[in-house]
Amino acid sequence: MKYEILYGHSFPIVKLALESGESVKAEMNAMVSMSPHIDLKGTVDGGIMRGLGRMLSGEKFFFQELTARGRPGEVMLAPSSIGDVQAVELDGSYSLYVQKDGFLAGTAGIEVTTKMQNLSRGLFSGEGFFIVKISGKGTVFLSSFGAIHAINLAPGEEIIIDNQHLVAWPDYMDYTVQKAASGWLNTFTSGEVAVCRFRGEGVVLIQTRNARGFGGWVQQFLPSPGR
Repeated sequence: MKYEILYGHSFPIVKLALESGESVKAEMNAMVSMSPHIDLKGTVDGGIMRGLGRMLSGEKFFFQELTARGRPGEVMLAPSSIGDVQAVELDGSYSLYVQKDGFLAGTAGIEVTTKMQNLSRGLFSGEGFFIVKISGKGTVFLSSFGAIHAINLAPGEEIIIDNQHLVAWPDYMDYTVQKAASGWLNTFTSGEVAVCRFRGEGVVLIQTRNARGFGGWVQQFLPSPGR
């Protein structure tokens, strides 16, 4: 399947050229435009239990499935938030763990499921007990809040990342969730609560903006109750 990602890191749109019979699945409301002979339908993809698992991880219960019927067609997809879109090619040898709202679309052969985190990671990470797991063979399109930046770690190299800036990382990478600073007072007064410590080898994708921080910045401009 041929594709283009247009308009840079802030307002991207994904343009897909589907051959007859080809299909792509995307998050709900992702479709911007499509050729008249593209068949659009909602699907749970994997059954009710998988759908419920995706809801627990912060994703939608349903997907959009778009299929070219009878002849080639074009589909354009876009995420809901302002930010980047990046394509990742999966060869089936590993899976990606992805933050909630990070999945935009995937070609045939891509599976979107969930993985349950252990108790400490679930309580402390801010992502909950379930995270999105993307596996299979094909192309997956990830979306972010802000631009996507890749951090390449050599074998044994470590880095600490604020969990609100995580986009995706491979399942074979070792990581732990910990408090940001030495001591709870420093942790809370620094504004950084939970962080993830990753150990390479591998590539971690991060986003340049923090959606929760942005929400707090917007809040200061909204009128308070009673005003």
